[in-house]
Amino acid sequence: MTAPALTWPDVGVVIPTRDRPELLRRSLAAIWDQDYPGHLDVVVVFDGEQPDDSLSRESSERRIRVVTNVRTPGLAGGRNTGIDTLLTELVAFCDDDDVWAASKLTAQVRRLQAEPETEMVTCGIVVSFGGRRSPRLAGRDRIFYRELLPSRLAMLHSSTFLLRREALIAGIGTLDETIPGSQNEDWDLLLRASRRQPIGHVDEPLVDVLWGQSSYFSRQWQTRISSLLWMLQRHPDIVADRAGAARVYGQLAFGYAVLGERRRCMHWAARSLRRRWREPRGVLALAVVVRLLPAEVVLATLHRHGHGI
Repeated sequence: MTAPALTWPDVGVVIPTRDRPELLRRSLAAIWDQDYPGHLDVVVVFDGEQPDDSLSRESSERRIRVVTNVRTPGLAGGRNTGIDTLLTELVAFCDDDDVWAASKLTAQVRRLQAEPETEMVTCGIVVSFGGRRSPRLAGRDRIFYRELLPSRLAMLHSSTFLLRREALIAGIGTLDETIPGSQNEDWDLLLRASRRQPIGHVDEPLVDVLWGQSSYFSRQWQTRISSLLWMLQRHPDIVADRAGAARVYGQLAFGYAVLGERRRCMHWAARSLRRRWREPRGVLALAVVVRLLPAEVVLATLHRHGHGI
């Protein structure tokens, strides 16, 4: 008996952007060249600048549109503007400096089609920094809520997200625009999604993620701190998890170290090490605040190996 032919649902892709035209065109080219057999509707959301209408194009199976962010300025509002614009069955995110492998969408949609109960699928990444490429894989094909408490699982990058639009709108909820600086909005979404259903994961490096100087968040330490405190308040299960609390406390300590706030750095570093003495972030924060190590050297070393603080 012949198996029924696989149907390919329409996929909408949301790309928020601001002042990175060359990187944006590279990202769009990779999306346009996907081997996905279904229709793609790509929405480029310009935040705080005039849309570039020259990016618009259309074929029988592809369309690129440009719109202006009409919601809260920033990444979360931009993504929500794109979601509001789309009517597709599935919604994917891509940052304007990241590049999809040609098979990315096909592999993820196959996974969703095989598991009707799954609402969200991610994939592995390759971190590009300083000419070095570091694959980051999860080592599993399903992500559970409890696994996202001790670790952010950085390979579950927002540019890997593919979701059923109905579940996103009516169940999981769209991006929370109250997060300071739209930072950690992807972790918040992962936690909310995984509480409903385990997240499907294609453990292949299907997205090239550019880290380093191109990131708008690279030096916004006060905003990073505010967003981490927001996450602790919004998701108390992180605080209850020994490793998760130690990790975030260590990140807070490092942020205060970079800002030169010695007392606050030592407060959070002590809290981090009390929760988990093996947590390295608290130790690194102390090394930075007493000027044994420059923060830039710490971050560059981590980034070269595909990791962040």
